[in-house]
Amino acid sequence: MDSRRLLRTSATALAAAGLILSGCTGGSDAAASRTTTSAAARASASAGSEALKKYYGQKPTWRDCGVPGFQCATLLAPLDYAKPDGGDVELAVSRVRATGPGKRLGSLLVNPGGPGGSAVGYLQGYAGIGYPAPVRARYDMVAVDPRGVARSEPVECLTGPRMDAYTQVDQTPDDAAETNALSAAFKEFSAGCEKRSGKVLAHVSTVETARDMDILRAVLGDEKLSYVGASYGTFLGATYAELFPDRVGRLVLDGAMDPSLSALDLNRDQTAGFETAFRAFAADCIRTADCPLGTESVAAAGEALRAFFRDVDAKPVPTGESRELGESLATTGVIAAMYDEGAWPQLREALTRAIGGEGSGLLALADSYYEREADGTYANLMDANAAVNCLDLPAAYAGPADAEKAVPSFEKASPVFGEGLAWAALNCTYWPTRPTGTPHRIAAEGAAPILVVGTTRDPATPYKWAEALAGQLSSGTLLTYEGDGHTAYGRSSDCIDAAINAYLLEGTPPQDGKRCSQA
Repeated sequence: MDSRRLLRTSATALAAAGLILSGCTGGSDAAASRTTTSAAARASASAGSEALKKYYGQKPTWRDCGVPGFQCATLLAPLDYAKPDGGDVELAVSRVRATGPGKRLGSLLVNPGGPGGSAVGYLQGYAGIGYPAPVRARYDMVAVDPRGVARSEPVECLTGPRMDAYTQVDQTPDDAAETNALSAAFKEFSAGCEKRSGKVLAHVSTVETARDMDILRAVLGDEKLSYVGASYGTFLGATYAELFPDRVGRLVLDGAMDPSLSALDLNRDQTAGFETAFRAFAADCIRTADCPLGTESVAAAGEALRAFFRDVDAKPVPTGESRELGESLATTGVIAAMYDEGAWPQLREALTRAIGGEGSGLLALADSYYEREADGTYANLMDANAAVNCLDLPAAYAGPADAEKAVPSFEKASPVFGEGLAWAALNCTYWPTRPTGTPHRIAAEGAAPILVVGTTRDPATPYKWAEALAGQLSSGTLLTYEGDGHTAYGRSSDCIDAAINAYLLEGTPPQDGKRCSQA
């Protein structure tokens, strides 16, 4: 949904059919349109209701964060917007004040994606110090960890040892026993979430988080919301615009999702995106004499990688620790490196070692993707990812038989990754809470101009999704980065950065259809 925390929106092995997706689908567009229209009306009306006034009227107490230059506070929001007197959730907020010079433009909220990525961590570790200086000079940079994420009443599902086991389950079952083991792993994960996450599990949807953002906007004293969302953060931003079009300020949606697709289609599209990214990696790799996948052709490199996956499925390789590198972790490690072309040299080295029988390099990439610490503990990224996705859309499959039927279409989308990512979409089938969302188009009629950014070879959010979202939004403008990697802002293109900076600082989006090339 972010750039090189190997962010945070992928469709990888088992743990969620992507950090964006999570194997969900359903609902007709017509029904969805009626639902979301009424939801928008309710949200607009309820912002001023008596029950919500105490939330909109909060006065946060800002305190030192322990991170130089940053302040932190706690924001309260209703656990259930349908019953706003039924208890609160506590949300972690952080900010760094505008540095000047120039007239202050208010607050700029940032979200790195996921779902499940920590926005506070992203602000303190990158955005608040690494966004272009002219933007930080004019805006207070602000982040809130979404409900269920990181510091905001995090969803919790499995212990570290059980998460280790979960990430190693065979994701390409060859027989009934392996299919049953995969289903059992998803069931254990879902049951763990229900047992350990309590009341919050049913209230971490994107709609609820978007409504929390409007409370934060009011608490910060901003008439309009200005926002930069990456990856899944684009869906969050578009949802905000749908609910509160009259409160849209300057919204940048970078690495866009298409909210009109069923999650089965989203998963297939994302699988194709990883194939596109792999082919770009392979084309680069085969130009080097020591490419571990050979130097013959991109197609041959793909077959070599598939053969490697088959080999470690049959016989995992050692890593120097108790966990071996099997197919699931190997696939995750390769996918992790697709997010940023800067990781390609690391992937070449890791593949060379793994094909030679030593898997620590690919394991390190997989651990980075899963946010696994050296002591065996995990951040709650994957827990929150599944919780949000399984609420936002109905499950893709009724059971394993549906997943098996979908495999050929996924393999057509990606000969390299298709089989595993088709089975990964099974996870929401066993989710303990009922979904509350459906796929639908988002128009956000009446919103100010919204800037949608797409990267042509983005692995996790395929470029056509940006084209689709820009076309759906009544005020959408499309900015294109012709290049590799996930998202575009602040990565490789002065042209992209200049266009986004001008929009954030002056309010004028670039000409619709503007294209920027890789520097």
